Amino acid sequence: MYKYLSGHMGINPQVASFVAEAEQELFGLFAKVDETAAVNQMKILNAMQNSRLSDSHFNDSTGYGYHDEGREVLEKIFAALFHAEAALVRPQLISGTHALAAALFGNLRPNDVLFSPVGKPYDTLESVIGIRPASGSLAEYGITYQQAELLENGDFDYEAIAEILKSQPKMVTIQRSKGYSWRKSFTVAEINDLIQCIRSRSPHTIILVDNCYGEFVATDEPIEADLLAGSLIKNPGGGIAAGGGYVVGKQKYVEASAERLTAPGLGSAVGPTLGMSRTLIQGLFLAPQTVSAAVKGAILAASVFGKLGFDVNPIVSAERSDIVQAIKLNNPENVLAFCRGIQKAAPVDSFVTPEPAPMPGYAHGVIMAGGTFIQGSSIELSADAPMRDPYIVYFQGGLTAPHSRAGVVFALQEMVREGRIKI
Repeated sequence: MYKYLSGHMGINPQVASFVAEAEQELFGLFAKVDETAAVNQMKILNAMQNSRLSDSHFNDSTGYGYHDEGREVLEKIFAALFHAEAALVRPQLISGTHALAAALFGNLRPNDVLFSPVGKPYDTLESVIGIRPASGSLAEYGITYQQAELLENGDFDYEAIAEILKSQPKMVTIQRSKGYSWRKSFTVAEINDLIQCIRSRSPHTIILVDNCYGEFVATDEPIEADLLAGSLIKNPGGGIAAGGGYVVGKQKYVEASAERLTAPGLGSAVGPTLGMSRTLIQGLFLAPQTVSAAVKGAILAASVFGKLGFDVNPIVSAERSDIVQAIKLNNPENVLAFCRGIQKAAPVDSFVTPEPAPMPGYAHGVIMAGGTFIQGSSIELSADAPMRDPYIVYFQGGLTAPHSRAGVVFALQEMVREGRIKI
């Protein structure tokens, strides 16, 4: 691959060699990623077989979508995978933020308290909660928000958490991935320990896990929670789901989320699949292999840019809990060059130059690079960064391992070409 990049695609041979040499050291880690993918593939196969999946389930529905068998079997498969009582898996959920909002608004009422024990949530949830004023936020409905900051080492502050739990908040929200912050993404074991702490002190609190970017990175999921939510244009869509999101968990909380998505009294009984059933189901089947490709690319990016002196999070040898690789590039020029390289590696719109711009739901200008087959699909090769100090870029995705590797090569090439770094 690296010879082809040098000989046919204009990549500096030094850049190609540098990345190739870094990759040689990673085959042991890559083998572990492959083993995780194999386990998750068998889990999905088992769930589909036990659900008696048939090609008749690929038929579409329109209008109200009553008795859509494809939708029903897909939700049965998701529920089995996450050891949940019920699942809501719908193309009408347009993003992870939307799925989380449905779960929050569906299960919280005026004067309830929402508590985050992992610090500030992802940027787009700030408007949903009302941390950043927005029309229709939870705050406008009289729902109070509290958070406990993480310790300096990124661990949970159990003392502060225990103090807030004395008030018995209605819901706790736990964000698995780092989002736009310089913290570790939490492992399933860490999340389960936190859930045990919450249950022991506030047993009636609903526990919601934002599972975005984390699905199938490990062989288990944070199934001890009452609710999990995520996006199908991230990990579980396998790169071919054209949209959608999911909420899984206890029946009453999932149905409450469904009634927020549709209408009270309608809930999960309605919702046409509009011809998307096959791609949603097939995307789930492909997800373990697609996720493994993204994880390998993230590990390679950590290795390459760590060797060049940049702080990376997580480090190469760390246990992975999501597909996101954060790289602290220290100045806006480096961020712009990195993202231009990712764009040049894209199969779609490779000729476009990404620029920072205001984005709905974000407080700062954001640069987003990624010529994707599905708009906004971050399981595909992409990189984004809020244009704020200390100028961290978040690299993720790659439908295939070679393409994820190419993203690292092109990003490095652009930074070298612009004189941002030397190798």
